[in-house]
Amino acid sequence: MTSLHHAVVGTGPAVLLVHAGVADSRMWAGQVEDLRRDHQVITLDLRGYGETPLEVAAKYSDAGDVLALLDHLGIGTTAVVAASYGANVVLQAASRAPERFNRLVLMSPPVDGVEPTEDLRAFWAEENRLLEAGDVDGATALNVKIWLGPEADAEARELLRVMQARAFEVQLAAGDDVDNEEYEVTPAAITAPVKLFSGAHDLQFFREGAALLATQLPDVDYVELPWAGHLPTMERAAEGIELVRKALTVEG
Repeated sequence: MTSLHHAVVGTGPAVLLVHAGVADSRMWAGQVEDLRRDHQVITLDLRGYGETPLEVAAKYSDAGDVLALLDHLGIGTTAVVAASYGANVVLQAASRAPERFNRLVLMSPPVDGVEPTEDLRAFWAEENRLLEAGDVDGATALNVKIWLGPEADAEARELLRVMQARAFEVQLAAGDDVDNEEYEVTPAAITAPVKLFSGAHDLQFFREGAALLATQLPDVDYVELPWAGHLPTMERAAEGIELVRKALTVEG
């Protein structure tokens, strides 16, 4: 496997933070500073994000990479906090190896079995138009507009711009000749308690997906945040820190 760029700080129960598909590990800076006081906090950049390269024509699995990283670090079981595409990767990994995870905190995961909604299709069409025209800056700005809700401040928007720009830089250079194998998501196989969040200002596709997933998981507490878009921990930074800390408890 490609060695994922990762960092480990703090001591205590392990918690792994897995970033969204428009971001990288930098989105979790506030959570890292808070949780490192009493947790062993692991952050990573998936392939094609942040500091992890994307190899052309290399077959890989993001979920497999996550499990391999836990093996490499000698972590038998861990809690996980994950957002968007990263949350889907965690669902894949927890379906394949449920014994490795003791608590899942998932925000706005894409969910199998939900048809793309009109708002998502419109985003895809506009992003493709901009990229085909060579307007990477425009496509980056579009992502910032779509994936951050109304509560996000200028600092959050600039950070997301930087992270998405980096993802485009790495992924566009690799082209289409990459082979990411997705593991099947089997919600009924996931034994860890799950705290599941969606945002009332998110695209319909993700709100529908969270509602469906909440009916499929054996042990789930589902909350729709009335103020949030797609990335709540970035949209209300201080509240996002407390939200994650509380969600890591079974009662949270």
